[in-house]
Amino acid sequence: MNQLNLNNYKQEIADLYTRRSERYDNSHWHWRIANHLVEHGQVNPGQKILDIATGTGHCAIAAAQLMGETGKVIGIDIAPGMIIQAQNKAKTMSLNNLEFLLADAENIDFPENHFDRIFCASAFIWMSDLIKSLLLWRKFLKPGGILGIQAFAETAFVGGVITQKILEKYGISYLMSKPTGTVEKCQDLLKKANFESIEIQVEQDGNYISLEEAQKMWSGTSHPAPGQYPHPLSQLSTEQLKQAKLEFENELKVLQTDQGIWNDITTFYIYGRKPMI
Repeated sequence: MNQLNLNNYKQEIADLYTRRSERYDNSHWHWRIANHLVEHGQVNPGQKILDIATGTGHCAIAAAQLMGETGKVIGIDIAPGMIIQAQNKAKTMSLNNLEFLLADAENIDFPENHFDRIFCASAFIWMSDLIKSLLLWRKFLKPGGILGIQAFAETAFVGGVITQKILEKYGISYLMSKPTGTVEKCQDLLKKANFESIEIQVEQDGNYISLEEAQKMWSGTSHPAPGQYPHPLSQLSTEQLKQAKLEFENELKVLQTDQGIWNDITTFYIYGRKPMI
């Protein structure tokens, strides 16, 4: 497998997801999200489909199964471990209309007006430049083709939300899902990238988790921050980092109920069409 020439930010992401690749399918959650995105993306036999940041191939496999023997699905990812897992799954399932490639979603070169559908699940906020990415992907869509993206509300994932609140006291902006965090923001992003017939489905989701589970959501600086490099927490001194973590844990304790701590996972399914002209 060819190596990609990635910057430090993207190399950290690739390394993180390669480490996670063998356990990634332990959660049915990623499959459910990908399946929803594809099922509502009007996939038909004979289409050409691109799955961006395919991971272990959830969207790509869902699309390939919907299309049957015809058409072609290409899944791309920057994490070699993810691509290996996806290739193994496709081989086991005897899906011959499916190909997985190691590639950077912000630096790809496909023919213009080539794909009928482009999907991106659980990964859009990792892009360095959201508008630039959308414009690039739009170029590869056929006129009338549909882009389907899944993103999370800015209220999603209690650990990230509390970390944002704590870091604001230190004058630090921690983005997480903020760039795609409301229906209005999602609409605005696709409008700026010249998509039309924009449709956004909102799925209210979440669950109660224990205090211990919530405390494990403290990112520290070992986990890359979506859309930000270097990590915002790296601006803090060792002493400030300890203090911020303590404040994080105390904030979580306040949220604790008899059922646990509510972890919101409000999800957006965003669709836009490339104009015919």
